[in-house]
Amino acid sequence: MLPKKTPAPEVFILKKGKTPNLVRGMKDILPVDWPWWNLVMNKVVSIASDFGFERIETPILEEQNLFVRSVGKDTDIIEKEMFVFTDRGGDNIALRPEGTASVVRAYLEHGFMSLPQPIKLFYLGPMFRYDRPQSGRYRQFWQFGFEIIGDGHPVVDAETVALGATILQELGLPVKVQINSVGDAASRIAYVKVLTEYLKSRKSQLCEDCKKRMLKNPMRVLDCKVETCQTLVQDAPAFLDHLSEEAKEHFTKVLEHLDDMEVVYDLNPRIVRGLDYYTHTAFEYIPADDVGTEKQQSALGGGGRYDGLVETFGGRPTPAIGFACGIERVIIQMKARGIQPPTPPRPDVFLAQLGDAARKKTLKLFREFRALGVKVAATFSKTSIKTQLEAANRLRAPFTLILGQKEMVDGTVLVRDMESGIQEVIDFSKAIPEIQKRIKKTNGDKIILNPEVK
Repeated sequence: MLPKKTPAPEVFILKKGKTPNLVRGMKDILPVDWPWWNLVMNKVVSIASDFGFERIETPILEEQNLFVRSVGKDTDIIEKEMFVFTDRGGDNIALRPEGTASVVRAYLEHGFMSLPQPIKLFYLGPMFRYDRPQSGRYRQFWQFGFEIIGDGHPVVDAETVALGATILQELGLPVKVQINSVGDAASRIAYVKVLTEYLKSRKSQLCEDCKKRMLKNPMRVLDCKVETCQTLVQDAPAFLDHLSEEAKEHFTKVLEHLDDMEVVYDLNPRIVRGLDYYTHTAFEYIPADDVGTEKQQSALGGGGRYDGLVETFGGRPTPAIGFACGIERVIIQMKARGIQPPTPPRPDVFLAQLGDAARKKTLKLFREFRALGVKVAATFSKTSIKTQLEAANRLRAPFTLILGQKEMVDGTVLVRDMESGIQEVIDFSKAIPEIQKRIKKTNGDKIILNPEVK
């Protein structure tokens, strides 16, 4: 009887398929984009440090209920725009649609309330909303945000408003502040009553979504982007006319402090923001002109006070205020205004080599330059000196060290001045101090010379 043949192992062959595409509403940040992104992020980090803010980064995944409780179950974000899924443990998880709720959750979870108040935090990161993609609006979008938790004084409102304006202005964007007050709980009860009466008599003119909003959360009608609804709310009762005495006093002091700080602002009774947690001051940053804007996407950012949110999450009553700006929108504005990021720093020296032995020696030299803080560049995979010199020119390196076969035999290296083209032969052991000397002469920086390379 013949032995059974062992079946041949199954071979999986990757088949060529359709080239994958970017998911709708997402955006790659390409190398050519990063100079603008770095400019914005560096400015945010610098100003945050100047004003005493500390950085916090929260996960992009949170329990869905965190946002239902904070943003409001009847808001568009919760009803239409959140990315949600059930994980393997059966928990409902959401990609964060905004940053404030996560920061407040972290404030409570990590015991920040026991530290001296206020707590001043800032963040930079991606948010997610399942929205209709358009210019300046993506389903994954980046924000920088600032939060001050634990201080309810009106001057803090003014300082926060001024801080956002300062960041945008220092990025070269002239902005105007539009500001409103959505009052306290007593103010809201009074206002919702008169607003509902106004909307009921005009229900037939509302879009289908706003007919539902009128019953669930009438203030959301003020935030509708449908043109017919926008026209209708122009004559709606103003929140400012229905503030409680306490809320009116708070807002008056905020405006007085803004005047003292010489912050230019416009009162806009339609600003209520799209989140239910806002109280008292609400504001937005609008470009001062129409450059690079679209009617429904002109706001670069905004924020407001949210004095009840910490308590909503189980903490003690704690006043808080914050704002966030969309980085993509900021960059669109910068480009529309012709604002250019600084030229990337050039390397101090480029290393070119020919042959395996020269490559090994150049690799060691590369590490030694790096250890000394000298900005060095090379293309070790290239074998043509011409190609390597072209790379040095593209990088704008002022000097190139060339190590070829002859130099390996002689124990020398060629120093090439890339601007004049003049080349000089020196001992290889003098390479580092020679480049340091030339760098010092070129940029005037103080360079500490290193002992000769052996």
